[in-house]
Amino acid sequence: MRDDKFYQRADQHIQLSNNQISKDIPVGSISASMMYSTARFNAWMEAYTCTSGIEMKLKKDETVEYFVEEYRKMLLENLDDYIEKFDSYMKE
Repeated sequence: MRDDKFYQRADQHIQLSNNQISKDIPVGSISASMMYSTARFNAWMEAYTCTSGIEMKLKKDETVEYFVEEYRKMLLENLDDYIEKFDSYMKE
């Protein structure tokens, strides 16, 4: 769902991760933390929309399929963007 503030919120999350980059923390570790927090939030969001753990369990496979497919689409979109604009994005 891309509303008017979609990219603004995404940029805020990215900025938080960018601020964590240092010589002491590998960028892969920061990425793993960001993915974990996204997974944790999405699990909470699914629980928030359900009326019971049983309902949540019944929807589990559907939920996983949805989020995996959405992540795949977003990752491909961003990889293509970086491929196309690699020199301008990575010139620093």
